[in-house]
Amino acid sequence: MGRRFSWFNAVSITAGFAFLYLPILLLVIYSFNESRLVTVWAGFSTKWYVEMLRNQALLDAAWVTIRVALISATVATVLGTMAAIALVRFGRFRGRSLFSGMIYAPLVMPDVITGLSLLLLFVAIGFDRGFWTIVLAHITFSMCFVAVVVQSRLVTFDRSLEEAALDLGCPPLKTFFVITLPIIAPAVIAGWMLGFTLSLDDLVIASFTTGPGATTLPMKIYSQVRLGVTPEINAVCTVLIGLVTLGVITASLIEKRRALRGQARAH
Repeated sequence: MGRRFSWFNAVSITAGFAFLYLPILLLVIYSFNESRLVTVWAGFSTKWYVEMLRNQALLDAAWVTIRVALISATVATVLGTMAAIALVRFGRFRGRSLFSGMIYAPLVMPDVITGLSLLLLFVAIGFDRGFWTIVLAHITFSMCFVAVVVQSRLVTFDRSLEEAALDLGCPPLKTFFVITLPIIAPAVIAGWMLGFTLSLDDLVIASFTTGPGATTLPMKIYSQVRLGVTPEINAVCTVLIGLVTLGVITASLIEKRRALRGQARAH
């Protein structure tokens, strides 16, 4: 017997969604505001999107952010997948506890401590701060998220498929790329998307590890917001929201199509 409809449940759900998404909705709405004052509605206009496209500083920051996110997410996915395989497949090897702790430490470490420690490291080794220091910093904290996602998939992986391929003479490396990787691909893709999103969103760690000519979009937005929020900033944030939403919808559709194909093959 299903639970009865309750007005309390309906109000609770509505209030919860309003608390989460109403500020985002207001930001999107006021990005189309004619007035420069973000709190005063003066009519519908797209001029702030035009101004955004003319703002070379914002475009440069966006390009830096996208490049950092693409490189760091890709490298973090490779390293995180390798780390997950080591933790699941290699058993109780010597130093496993230390290795596991080092992998998971960035998950619980405050961003300020992570950023400061990386800053001290780069200064100590004489590494000039800039684009590549941000990339290395983002790889450091993104890799652990990828490792957690992929490891959860590997734990439930049916190893008899790999054993059958090996028994038929397939080399271990080819077995991984032909059998293992396609099966764990949804987890790998999810880890990549998580790393990409975390890189796009990062402000604190990038602020510690950045250098001349390597300003990310969150840093640029934060520096301008301190002088006052403008509809141009709302337009930039709306574009970011749209890109993230598009990515989530695309990933959901791809995963749904994969599930339907799997069900069709099973039947």
